[in-house]
Amino acid sequence: MVSNFVIIMLVQLDSRLHTPMYFFLSNLSGLEMCFVSSTIPQMLVHMLAGDGRLAFNRCVTQMYFTCSLGCTEGLLLGAMAYDRYVAICCPLVYVVVMSKGRCLMLAAISWACGFLLPVLFIHCLLNLPFCGHNYINHFFCNLHMLSGLVCGDIHQLEAVIFVGGVVFLLGPLCVILISYGLIIISVVRMSSGGGRSKAFSTCASHLTVVTMFYGSIMALYMRPRSGKDFSHDKYVSIFHAVITPLLNPLIYTLRNKDIHAAVAKVFHRGGAGRQD
Repeated sequence: MVSNFVIIMLVQLDSRLHTPMYFFLSNLSGLEMCFVSSTIPQMLVHMLAGDGRLAFNRCVTQMYFTCSLGCTEGLLLGAMAYDRYVAICCPLVYVVVMSKGRCLMLAAISWACGFLLPVLFIHCLLNLPFCGHNYINHFFCNLHMLSGLVCGDIHQLEAVIFVGGVVFLLGPLCVILISYGLIIISVVRMSSGGGRSKAFSTCASHLTVVTMFYGSIMALYMRPRSGKDFSHDKYVSIFHAVITPLLNPLIYTLRNKDIHAAVAKVFHRGGAGRQD
């Protein structure tokens, strides 16, 4: 929470960070803050109370926010990849293509679509019959778990989930892969070794975050249902809900000279203010 909040404040305070790349990064930081707020408190309640069950109504509520934020993150990562493609492959038209209005539009579409899609999932899910108790042995609720409690036909639900996954997860992934494929071709053609190194360094952090995001998503969802026992899923869920949001701001800022300069500027300004 602290590291993501610091990134947002630095982007707001330092005019050198008022660029499309850092605009999308601040959106991603805000998203991470919302995501951990929807998962970690429930995990702490389970640890302190010693009760590993999650009530059905709380599970559905948590699932809406986690699915919404997950879809939004996929779209934002796709927008960030497109931004890197334009910056590296089309630098002369970068300012025109990635204008402030275009960036605001891409971010607004990502957030709006991300929060509208899970409404359809939940509508299809709640119209199905559920069997047995209304508790789940988990702290992190998702469609994979709730569909395992359904005792009716779930083919329609699976079809809706499949279409939604293709559009909001595989769609951005295709944009990312195509963007970086074109970036690699463009970088290989560069005559300057320094230019190649700079181009790859600006993309390395984003690629790492993309790999962690899609890797954890595949580990959670791309495997057969295991009935009502979700104890083995908890380890993967901890990585997806806790470790990934913890590492993302570190990955983006650890070797980022712009962020380091912004931190130094803010602290220098604060120190000068105290001396005055």
